Amino acid sequence: MPATFFAFMGAIFGILTVGLGAFGAHSLKNILDSYGQSIWEKAVFYQAIHSLLLLILPGLSNYMTPKELNISGYLIIIGILLFSGSLYILAFSGKKYFGAVTPIGGVAFIAGWSWLAYALFKATFR
Repeated sequence: MPATFFAFMGAIFGILTVGLGAFGAHSLKNILDSYGQSIWEKAVFYQAIHSLLLLILPGLSNYMTPKELNISGYLIIIGILLFSGSLYILAFSGKKYFGAVTPIGGVAFIAGWSWLAYALFKATFR
């Protein structure tokens, strides 16, 4: 996959971040209780941070192999879908069992960041 795919996905997730943040702040304001609102905000925050990482990844492609870039990028995408996605569903539905998916997304985030750190460490100290 070309490195620009991850920037494209970052832009798409960024668009969704703004839309979902506004939706949560305005449309769900009177629907969600304070717990649901805090869950929604957490989902938006993590999606925003990781959308930015996806935008930055292609700029790091000179320091990483294509395989390293792909592994890191796909793990971050999986993390956004599972972590933020499960939190959106949890906040909206109130069904606590969706929270069981959230840690899997968190592990994907950690793995994506770790893979990126490993690749950059290799590039720095070879």
